[in-house]
Amino acid sequence: MKIGFDNEKYLSMQSEHIKERISKFDNKLYLEFGGKLFDDYHASRVLPGFAPDSKLRMLMQLSEHAEIVIVISAGDIEKNKVRGDLGITYDIDVLRLIDAFRSRGLFVGSVVITQYSGQSSANAFKAKLEGLGIRVYIHYPIEGYPSNIPLIVSDEGYGRNEYIETSRPLVVVTAPGPGSGKMATCLSQLYHEHKRGIHAGYAKFETFPIWNIPLKHPVNLAYEAATADLNDVNMIDPFHLEAYGETTVNYNRDVEIFPVLSAIFERIFGKCPYQSPTDMGVNMAGNCIVDDEVCREASKQEIIRRYYQALAGRLEETSTDEEVFKLELLMKQAGISPENRKVTVAAKERSEQTGGPAAAIELEDGRIITGKTSDLLGASAALLLNTLKELAGIQHKLHVISPVAIEPIQKLKTEYLGSKNPRLHTDEVLIALSSSAATSDVAKLALEQLPKLKGCQVHSSVMLSSVDKKIFKKLGVQLTTEPVYEHKKLY
Repeated sequence: MKIGFDNEKYLSMQSEHIKERISKFDNKLYLEFGGKLFDDYHASRVLPGFAPDSKLRMLMQLSEHAEIVIVISAGDIEKNKVRGDLGITYDIDVLRLIDAFRSRGLFVGSVVITQYSGQSSANAFKAKLEGLGIRVYIHYPIEGYPSNIPLIVSDEGYGRNEYIETSRPLVVVTAPGPGSGKMATCLSQLYHEHKRGIHAGYAKFETFPIWNIPLKHPVNLAYEAATADLNDVNMIDPFHLEAYGETTVNYNRDVEIFPVLSAIFERIFGKCPYQSPTDMGVNMAGNCIVDDEVCREASKQEIIRRYYQALAGRLEETSTDEEVFKLELLMKQAGISPENRKVTVAAKERSEQTGGPAAAIELEDGRIITGKTSDLLGASAALLLNTLKELAGIQHKLHVISPVAIEPIQKLKTEYLGSKNPRLHTDEVLIALSSSAATSDVAKLALEQLPKLKGCQVHSSVMLSSVDKKIFKKLGVQLTTEPVYEHKKLY
């Protein structure tokens, strides 16, 4: 894979910049940490070379100075809000985050339940956390938030919230997802610290949009594509332009809320420490792009992938027409179309040739492999086998799976489990291949190629089963599909 981002430079530069920001206040900085800490695969896709856990590794360099506060909204607990990427509820994700931080040697100081108004499920979660020895604090809704500043910055507003006891200079405030109340928690703490005579600071860490690259750079357009469901819009930071005469990029919600934040800072401290939303940020990612063309191309591919995801989501009623329209507009702005995705073209051509479902994969060296549906295999399963044979240098006509391994699986499916489809899915093919590898060196060689699929591009001419999608995800493959069902059955 071509590298466009210097990850080691980023780790060093980012940690030093945060230390510098801490020093500008009374050795106390509340850092609102947006995005995914452990598994930022979006960043790794659009900035090739960026490790998915880069932000976590950067925090580990600050581990002696940092403690982590995890924020969760009582409303999200009450309605069992689920993380779409992991399929777990936000309250369970809090436990996952605590375990993950601790396993890396990071100190988790406490959990804050925000927007609390007596929800029974929030009470139960609080009791559960305290039973596990975790400190829990409660923050309350404030009427007229965020515009009623006199009430917000008062003993009846922020002052009503419980003060979070912290012990380290850097307090990283993170959450399972957006809308949890990270910013409000930071600002509440500034109010309480000020009352205690401590001039604490606030800063925001978001990887995207990247403030010091052009507004319509594909990397920033890819961020808009990733948040099409939220309708976030990148824009020039007007406050930064006015204050410094410099053009920087931010996104609409931060720009819109800045006058309110500025007024809150003035009411707490008497003066706002920042001239613009860009000033509040600490992100150094833009300084670590070492091959702009590589990042541009990767981001264009990400936009196309997001477009296909939205098309499939619209068919499954998880996405809207507006999301699709926005992504079409972003493709136009980036000067691309679905045909710029090589595997898309290859899969559709193979499907037209065979008159049935087909799939294609692009390997790291640019080779395109295809697979089609047969009596024995689904298109995705055939694609997997064809690809593993190609990578292993095995002749296409050779069978790497023994019929002895396939027949029992087909019999199980059709005779015992009632399936009408004897074709093997991707998971079943891998099981059969693993079984064959016990007695066949050729099968063993094919199986050993699986790690090489990570990061490869795949496209299917039809929507895939949940089983096939999960297998491709576990293999680290970047999958898209045509918004077409394989069968026209209603049930």
